Amino acid sequence: MIINDNLDKDLVLFELESSDKEGVLREMVAALNTKDVKLDAEAALKVLITREKLGTTGIGDGIAIPHGKLECLENIFVVVGRSGRGIDFEALDGKPCHIFFMVLAPDQGAGTHLKVLAQISKQLKDETYRDAFKNAQNQQELLNLLNIT
Repeated sequence: MIINDNLDKDLVLFELESSDKEGVLREMVAALNTKDVKLDAEAALKVLITREKLGTTGIGDGIAIPHGKLECLENIFVVVGRSGRGIDFEALDGKPCHIFFMVLAPDQGAGTHLKVLAQISKQLKDETYRDAFKNAQNQQELLNLLNIT
């Protein structure tokens, strides 16, 4: 399994409009509406916010990987977002986040959910990759970086 198996170009947000943590989560959950995902947006948001209260998913180096599990899902969904200006996501290193990978998984899909999170973390360890992601000039450049056609 590779990370872009779970990515869809309609779920890549080149420039997030939100300026705070809850706004980012709302915006990313709303992106799933473009894919006709049967999802209660408020329930998804509640799961993500509850997870954030346990500890931030802003892991440092400009990266946040908000995630959660929902009973109503049958598949894993990954929404990718980028913020050129950076957003305070209460990251562990205290720096703004520019790179966002939101993962929503079925309640019973823990193994796959953890594999996707691990793959995202592994890919984002590469500083050159992170810099290219942050500095992408347009949607197509970001899609190319993510290997999405």
